[in-house]
Amino acid sequence: MDVAKYNSQAWDHEVEIGNIWTQPVSSETIAKARQGIWEIVLTPTKPVPKSWFRAPGNSVLGLACGGGQQGPVLAAAGYEVTILDNSEKQLAGDRLVAEREGLNIRTVRGDMRDLSMFGDEHFDLIVHPVSNVFVESVLPVWKEAYRVLKKGGALLSGFENPVIFIFDWEAMDAGRLVVNKSVPYSPLESLSSQEREDLVRKNETLEFGHTLEDQIKGQIDAGFVLTGFYEDIGGDGNVLDRHIASFAATRAEKWSR
Repeated sequence: MDVAKYNSQAWDHEVEIGNIWTQPVSSETIAKARQGIWEIVLTPTKPVPKSWFRAPGNSVLGLACGGGQQGPVLAAAGYEVTILDNSEKQLAGDRLVAEREGLNIRTVRGDMRDLSMFGDEHFDLIVHPVSNVFVESVLPVWKEAYRVLKKGGALLSGFENPVIFIFDWEAMDAGRLVVNKSVPYSPLESLSSQEREDLVRKNETLEFGHTLEDQIKGQIDAGFVLTGFYEDIGGDGNVLDRHIASFAATRAEKWSR
């Protein structure tokens, strides 16, 4: 299965059904951002600390960040914004807000693991909300992000705690925690052919549970120095929220060598 192609189509479907992460921000939100009153999220509920936006300049890459949410807010706040996403309909959300509000946002369709359309040391800041769950390997994401960042620049990333993937999801939706899987998790290996067919029939995304070693040590191995960290809950009433923070965010800098 071509995972990138499939997830592109699945996210187009998420736009069609109104997934919360596909709904463009309002004109009121943009007006406030222009006045300096703004925030964005990398994880479901906690705003990113303003101190995390230290950077040598104002060029921002929204990495797998379509949907008309983070990008337009940052553009209204004065950043020079490029959004890369694998879903054309997610990118359409950014273009919609840009046209509606008179913002300058560049949109690029592409795979978060391949940033070859950008030169070395091209951006001052990368904003990467929870999204690497949709690729089979996260390590190329960190390597490419490091390459396109300027020295002194920062990568702001959100990701899921892999503990999410060890539970039976239907049982979890019913309020019960039943362990039936292991991490690293791949739907291509852990699901039966019938389960995969059901998933595809319902246009659900393919999601991969990466280890914390790949999520955190992977950034360090790519050359980054971690300078910030926080955890977050899902915020949707999931039973797991009562027991553990199931999301995390990191700030990682590219230091001169």
